Amino acid sequence: MDELTERITGKIKLREKRAQRPVIANVSNRHLHICAADLEKLFGKDYKLTKIKDLMQPGEFASKETVTIKGAKSEIKNVRVLGPIRKATQIEISRTDSFTLGVNAPLRISGDTAGSAPLTITGPAGAIELKEGCIVAKRHVHLTPQDADFFQLKDGETIRVKCAGDRGLVFDNVVARIRQDMATEFHVDTDEANAAGIKNGDRVIIL
Repeated sequence: MDELTERITGKIKLREKRAQRPVIANVSNRHLHICAADLEKLFGKDYKLTKIKDLMQPGEFASKETVTIKGAKSEIKNVRVLGPIRKATQIEISRTDSFTLGVNAPLRISGDTAGSAPLTITGPAGAIELKEGCIVAKRHVHLTPQDADFFQLKDGETIRVKCAGDRGLVFDNVVARIRQDMATEFHVDTDEANAAGIKNGDRVIIL
């Protein structure tokens, strides 16, 4: 077997192997991650988030608390706050939301907020003018190191993910995020989910 044939055969075998382990997909609606100082400004001194539902990623949860976010053009009410507390406040929205708000939110990996869009956030106890922190999150797949070894993926690698169904499609430019404290899960926002007909709990294939 020559080198080219061997390489092609290896890729085919890897694709077949990956197809044997579908990954759960979940849809990420607009939401807010918040730091302790901003939580107090929006909800009051010594305020604590109230958990209503655990999320799939270990330690993360949806809280009962919501805020209003406002851009140059409009505002969106009832934006869910997610816990736990983070080092910096960050808002993740869809591209459609950015048009509604009138903000130029860049496409970024969560946590990469330097130079991102500003927004006004209003809670029951006050408001803050966020100078940066609003992004459209890049689609990504969380992986444990063990699952990353199975799929033969490295942290930060860009991959392709296939979803089936009546509106099935292949997502390019999916970022692999690998950490020991993660659960294996594919994340898309509401725009992407609607385009592909994805619902929470659907399964996708890493190509």
